[in-house]
Amino acid sequence: MSRSIEELEALIRHHKELYYSGQTEITDHDYDKLEEELEKLDPENAVLKMVGSANLGGEKVKHDQKMLSLNKTYKIEDLITWIDQHEVVSTYKIDGVSCSLVYDKGALSIAKTRGDGVQGENITQKILWIQTVPSRIKEELKIEVRGEIYCDDENFFHLGQEMEKRGLERPSNQRNIVAGLMGRKDNIDLCKFLNFKAFEVITESHMFKTEIQKHDFLLKEKFDVNEIELHKKNKALKKELQRRIDETQEFMIEGDYLIDGLVFSFNDLSLHEELGSTSHHPRYKMAFKFQGETKEAVIEKITWQVSRNGILTPVAQIKPVELSGAKISRVTLHNYGVIKQHHLKAGDKIEIVRSGEVIPKFLQVIYSQEGDYEKPDLCPECESKVIEEEIRLFCSNTECPARIKETIINFVRKIGIDDLSTKRLEEMMRKELVRSIEDLYELEIEDFYKLDKVKEKLANKLYNSIQKSKDVELTTFLSSLGIQGGALNKCEKVVQAGFNSIDKILDLTVSDLIEVESFGEKSATEFIQSLNQKKPLIKKLLKRGFSFTIVEVKDSPVTQKKICITGTLSRKRADIEKDIRDYGGIVVSSVSKNTDFLLTNDTDPTSSKFKKALELGVSIISEDDFSKMIKE
Repeated sequence: MSRSIEELEALIRHHKELYYSGQTEITDHDYDKLEEELEKLDPENAVLKMVGSANLGGEKVKHDQKMLSLNKTYKIEDLITWIDQHEVVSTYKIDGVSCSLVYDKGALSIAKTRGDGVQGENITQKILWIQTVPSRIKEELKIEVRGEIYCDDENFFHLGQEMEKRGLERPSNQRNIVAGLMGRKDNIDLCKFLNFKAFEVITESHMFKTEIQKHDFLLKEKFDVNEIELHKKNKALKKELQRRIDETQEFMIEGDYLIDGLVFSFNDLSLHEELGSTSHHPRYKMAFKFQGETKEAVIEKITWQVSRNGILTPVAQIKPVELSGAKISRVTLHNYGVIKQHHLKAGDKIEIVRSGEVIPKFLQVIYSQEGDYEKPDLCPECESKVIEEEIRLFCSNTECPARIKETIINFVRKIGIDDLSTKRLEEMMRKELVRSIEDLYELEIEDFYKLDKVKEKLANKLYNSIQKSKDVELTTFLSSLGIQGGALNKCEKVVQAGFNSIDKILDLTVSDLIEVESFGEKSATEFIQSLNQKKPLIKKLLKRGFSFTIVEVKDSPVTQKKICITGTLSRKRADIEKDIRDYGGIVVSSVSKNTDFLLTNDTDPTSSKFKKALELGVSIISEDDFSKMIKE
């Protein structure tokens, strides 16, 4: 039955207000359908141009520049059409509450919610409780930083405990509590359990040319930011975007805070000015979202799976339900903190969501059965003691068979031994042919005959597939090791920064990594600590004949020199970066005492990088200077 314009207007207003007060009744996808239905009947309807909600209460403050919503798509083909020939950057779309921070002469002067997009609420006193919001930055120009307030798993766990202690109602889910705390007039110190990630910088001066420069600025000013990835138009773009989308779906299951998709932005800021915005959304940004559907389900029992890091992840076995065209019987419960927070147990009725083709996940409790939750004291795989650390349970046994199995499975999948299925690998481990990653490379053809239904042809195929994987790209090898924070795109940045041989990787330090794009002090430290733990394995694999595809570099005056680029360029930045790497140089994203050259055509020291280079005595060279150096 078709609905009238008046009915659709009322429904959209109703659901938009519920969304921004943290009390959603329908999925994003169902809400989008309402807007599409109204757009067909009345394309210029004012309700379609509404942004946010003005009903959180509190002092209203006007935005200097509107905080608009994002246009969205669910199809990769539409995304590619929108990208056209342009460079774009992508980052996770956090499911929280948007916020604007205004800094004047380096000091935080006011913080505002998005509100209706034209004016928001003054939430400065609440924001000051959030540890990831700097109260002061180095940049003295008037500057606005926009980002998302959210609550990660660990903070949500502690927040729930604190609210119960104060006699307040326990929060039902992470997104609702953020909106709830922003609307509270008491207990505002609870905001210390919230997080903030920055994604946008607005200034009156043209101090940035690209989105990447904005990202680097936010990192330099000590803001917490999501990793961004650069995508260029090429024949492999669809494959690259699909890989990024798959990684995002994986984070939606395993990540420690809520996201609901990706945001893509044109990297070139001159395009932002050229394209402008509609009354509803900017034309230079696009959200890629996953169609989701929610349903209620009853828990039959809770089991625990052990990851390669030894973390015990709870999984609910539920009475089967139909969801997004599939029969669902298992739901991830994220971590032990969720079990403890919601007292989850058999008999509870819960709400679950499935977005795209990923494993369904828990949203909130609908009905709680009598009794208390259970915590395993022993690992379900090896019966070793379980250690409780904050919101997670760990198996204390570093040699736990489940940990080893998951580590080997991850390696096989990432290194590209496509002919070796998980089922076949598990059989090899049961028969003790493989106990570690290096054991794969000790196997002889005869060993494969010990497997079920394996004859000469398949034995040769499996053996050759394993041997072939020893000749591998350095980036792929690094990402297969399971280094913390070592996803493929992060490893790619490390290698592209000039650490393009296994010897350079083994000598890598935290200070080296901090200068690589997308690495902050915390992520660099975690990466190096994890890499150090993997060094014995790397050395064993080298002894077993591993060799790496390494970019050949030419010896030149810039070999092993760290070079930062800034300002207006006569050539594409990407081409200059390629020249630097081809001639053995290392591209860094910021100026420090370890930087050898700042490459810029500017002569007026207005940029922060130029000023920093002068302060530290870093050599400043032009494009022409650089060209002469590599010709030498």
